Amino acid sequence: MKQFLFFIKKEFTHVWRDGHTLFILLAMPLTQILIFGFALTNEVKNSSIGILDNSKDKASVELIARISASRYFDVVSIIPDNAHIDPTFKKGKIKMALIMPSDFEESLLHSNSAKIQLIADASDPNTATTLINYASAIIRDYQKELMANQDFPNTIKTEIKMLYNPQLKGSYNFVPGVIAMILMLLCSMMTSISIVKEKELGTMEVILVSPIVPLRVIFAKMIPYFIVSMINITTILLLSVFVLEVPIKGNLILLISECILFTITVLALGLLISIVAKSQQIAIFISLMGLFLPTIMLSGFMFPIENMPIGLQLISNLVPSKWFYHIIKNIMIKGSSLQHVWKETAILVGMMLVLVTVSIKKFKIRME
Repeated sequence: MKQFLFFIKKEFTHVWRDGHTLFILLAMPLTQILIFGFALTNEVKNSSIGILDNSKDKASVELIARISASRYFDVVSIIPDNAHIDPTFKKGKIKMALIMPSDFEESLLHSNSAKIQLIADASDPNTATTLINYASAIIRDYQKELMANQDFPNTIKTEIKMLYNPQLKGSYNFVPGVIAMILMLLCSMMTSISIVKEKELGTMEVILVSPIVPLRVIFAKMIPYFIVSMINITTILLLSVFVLEVPIKGNLILLISECILFTITVLALGLLISIVAKSQQIAIFISLMGLFLPTIMLSGFMFPIENMPIGLQLISNLVPSKWFYHIIKNIMIKGSSLQHVWKETAILVGMMLVLVTVSIKKFKIRME
């Protein structure tokens, strides 16, 4: 019994002294419960909407005020005219638009009937349907109040338009997200073990004494995986179009260029993990837990980012797949051009340059 207790004490000592194991055992569960607790929700709130008020009368202002006061909506854009509706959607500024006719109050007073148009971004069909239902409920409540104060019933007819995905196919939302997830995981995992494997096998010593410069080593490690990734991209896009029937409405060259940019960014991230990791197990763990969960939870693919606390929203900006998911969905589903996704593209370019630079510097330190 004394021996058994001794071995238990020894194992506790090993765990306590091993900082990596202690972190995994104590910090990871806390981190996961916080992320999952705040991010996992089916409720849609704080969704960005745009308002086009052609009437600007008392009734339209009152109805818009009710929608703005709702916790489900955040009015971020006042659309000047119909020509600006589609560009505003393509830039990703809004998820729904409320269009008020020029004779809204006059129609209610004289004919006891008026029309309102709700346009939703159906590239995410679940969110679009939920937002339409929320807005329709607010409009119905407003209509009931009007009917209570009138001798004749007032009717507000809501015209609904699902933009980009009128059939509400789920694949329109999931395919871009799956593309981002697959490229993120495959590219990071493939490269995350490349350099650390050399260290474990002892071949890194040969590289260290060779005259080759770190930049060439970095590129030599990236190129084979880059070629494999290009094959994966081609296969994924062909399956998406011909099997899953997801159209590519935007420019194909732009789409492939963005895929290449994201691939290089993630390959550089994987190489950085490989350089700083001490073993293949640690590298794979970081790739799976450190990149897979943020890709699922914080990219906007599964759960709306605007639903999350400000802290998680800020952290999501560090996840490359968030920006790539926005880019590829806009190009494939909405037919957006570079002018609509230039901001996200610039962020990915910045991430790529930072990751490549840090990888080279870290590798130089190891060569000294």
